Amino acid sequence: MALPSRTSVVIVGGGIAGCSIAYHLTKIGVTDVILLERRQLTCGTTWHAAGLVGQLRATRNLTELAKYTAELYRSLEAETGQATGFKQNGSVSVAKTHARFEELKRGASMGKTFGLDINVLTPGEIKERWPLLRVDDIVGGVFLSKDGQTNPIDTANALAKGAKMRGARIFENTKVTSIRLERGRATGVDTAEGFIAADTVVLAAGMWSHALGAAAGVAVPLHAAEHFYIVTEPIAGLPPNLPVLRVQDECAYYKEDAGKLLMGCFEPVAKPWGMAGIPEDFCFDTLPADYDHFEPILADATRRVPALADAGIQLFFNGPESFTPDDRYYIGETPEVRDLFVASGFNSVGIAASGGAGKVVAQWILDRKPPVDLCDVDIRRVMPFQSNRRYLRDRTVETLGLLYAMHWPYYQYTTARGARRSPLHDRLIAAGACMGETAGWERPMWYGRPGSAPAYEYSYGRQNWFEACREECLAVRDAVALFDQTSFAKFLVQGADACRILNRMSTANVDVPLDRIVYTQWLNERGGIEADLTITRIGAQEFMVVTSAICQTRDLAWLKRQVATVEGAHCTVTDVTAGISMLGVMGPLSRALLEQLSGADLSNAAHPFGYSREIDIGYARVRASRITYVGELGWELYLSAEFCGEVYERLLEAGAPFGLRHAGYHAMAACRVEKGYRHWSHDIADEDTPLEAGLGFTVDWQKTDGFIGRDPLLAQRAKGVLPKRLVQVMVANDSATAPLLYHEEPLLRDGVIVGSIKSGAWGHRLGKSLGLAYAHASGGVTREWLESGTWEVEVACERHAAHVQLAPWYDPKNERIKC
Repeated sequence: MALPSRTSVVIVGGGIAGCSIAYHLTKIGVTDVILLERRQLTCGTTWHAAGLVGQLRATRNLTELAKYTAELYRSLEAETGQATGFKQNGSVSVAKTHARFEELKRGASMGKTFGLDINVLTPGEIKERWPLLRVDDIVGGVFLSKDGQTNPIDTANALAKGAKMRGARIFENTKVTSIRLERGRATGVDTAEGFIAADTVVLAAGMWSHALGAAAGVAVPLHAAEHFYIVTEPIAGLPPNLPVLRVQDECAYYKEDAGKLLMGCFEPVAKPWGMAGIPEDFCFDTLPADYDHFEPILADATRRVPALADAGIQLFFNGPESFTPDDRYYIGETPEVRDLFVASGFNSVGIAASGGAGKVVAQWILDRKPPVDLCDVDIRRVMPFQSNRRYLRDRTVETLGLLYAMHWPYYQYTTARGARRSPLHDRLIAAGACMGETAGWERPMWYGRPGSAPAYEYSYGRQNWFEACREECLAVRDAVALFDQTSFAKFLVQGADACRILNRMSTANVDVPLDRIVYTQWLNERGGIEADLTITRIGAQEFMVVTSAICQTRDLAWLKRQVATVEGAHCTVTDVTAGISMLGVMGPLSRALLEQLSGADLSNAAHPFGYSREIDIGYARVRASRITYVGELGWELYLSAEFCGEVYERLLEAGAPFGLRHAGYHAMAACRVEKGYRHWSHDIADEDTPLEAGLGFTVDWQKTDGFIGRDPLLAQRAKGVLPKRLVQVMVANDSATAPLLYHEEPLLRDGVIVGSIKSGAWGHRLGKSLGLAYAHASGGVTREWLESGTWEVEVACERHAAHVQLAPWYDPKNERIKC
């Protein structure tokens, strides 16, 4: 078959992800699809995958995609006639420690909100389901009945066959040499056989995606690592329906495989591979055995499953798998290039993820917008520097093992650190800062004693920084605290059309007087929140946009694309994040401190809340914005980075009599949860509207030209009641026994799950365990409905009484921030 010169969609890569995208595109009517594979289908990493199909993921939507994957694999053979080897034999995960058991039980509670059939098991019940397992040192476990396993090659071939049955064309031994671009759009691909023009290009090339993306100016940060497993000789009497087994405390997984046992691992210190490039002729290749590396895992395994000691090893396998810096895969349209989509970096869960990922990517291609909230895996979360090969190599040493490591709250990576630093980095460490990482930034999470070297001691309870955070929060409440917020992303939007474009994007009116700060959302056409940020008018034709560090790439891409839709727009966008430092001075004594330092009048009359102005501190000209993310009187100071050290020194010196204290991001998070301030990606995202999120006050319904997403909001408002709303949750237990809330704990009304926690923290100013959650009610989430129910929150399979309301628990009338 001759290679066509044009197609609607060209998919680069014939692994299970590419085959799934082709299958799902044809299923929704996009049949002009070409899939190009450099060698043979599945020959990269798909062919040697273990084939585990687990369903519980970190979020509802990712779990729904995994559930869909299992349903799809169960039906593929009947649809296509191609056997897949899929069986739904369930999975058992066991815990050797009480901490791991709490993690499993927290996952079980979370799974209930997602509709999963999940049961907590005693050691005896585990032994019944897995007779070969030694359980004398096992604390407990969980069983997921709908998990299973499949044959990766057969399943990928079934997807490919299904795609071809509906018109897709698949070309093997056709290497894509480059992605062709024109005016910021992908227009097709170059191959050894010629150019193929396409309306859409999909990069699903696994460990080759990094290089292909980089050549097109796109960051696809992933790196291969060696992945090991063994397959035994046949074991007499091995039950064919044996559940998949995970012993994460020993880094191991087990599955029955045609009368044999397959045991693989995700060891804590991995072996990156491919630093010198991938061999040109790579096709179903294996990597050299490393018995010494695998031996500690195997020794534990033979103690855990004694039958392994007597069974011969038929196969010792080592092959590459792709890993990303945060252990989450990439899908979606790239922020750098329009019409170029990615589905890569599956971190050894590609078999379990590809069914659902293929479905949503196909729909995304058709509609040119994500069908559900996919921010956890959206390629737009990537920072450009993360494509650095050394960074990826260093991080991959850690990320493979994190799949089975304890998933501690607030875990901080230990590898590839120090990439992005505030000008105050070394001074904050000298002041006792314990640094964490966000979007590559080193940020102070909490402070120990000056000169100390504080480090995390992880747990699901109160971690070792709990008291330090409490002291920081009380300084915010009673005196003044200093936050280094330099990592916040900052964009300058300038030009004659800047105001018009921003006003069209924003729910609030940004055509305001000079120096006014506007808190607003940017919405998509469905009314969902794409961004949550502030915009300050700093000139007649100049605005400063400030957003969170994690949203830098995403929000910048959204902004630039909106500008690009205005033909002939006189508007420029400049990312000034690296050049502008940001210090938060927060607390009731912040006004007196800053007035003393600057000589400026910062009274309510001279500088009311929501306004910004330039003041002098030391030798620097500083923009002081009166706004807060902690719920107290305070100012955010924006200044050119070269002046940051000098201003910091003056703040410390002048602040000492006021009781100024350094404060970190744990304190900020605790304060913002007390105040009910939303956080994009946790509490709000592109499926949530401002009305559902309690942010209707930002909406200017009367703006002459309206705003993107206005019509869906008007329709929602006209209905009068909202079946989904963000609520504030307080655990009723006393402070000594209240559990900490983190994410996706079930929220129950009268014994029925009606929602889940999105953000949680201990509120030190209130002395309570708090959370923000979405509650759902078909008749509407109203104050009366909230007050008439009996509320509970479930943590690690235990229910705790709770109070629920719409208003924030701390300073609901905003008296403290406007004093």
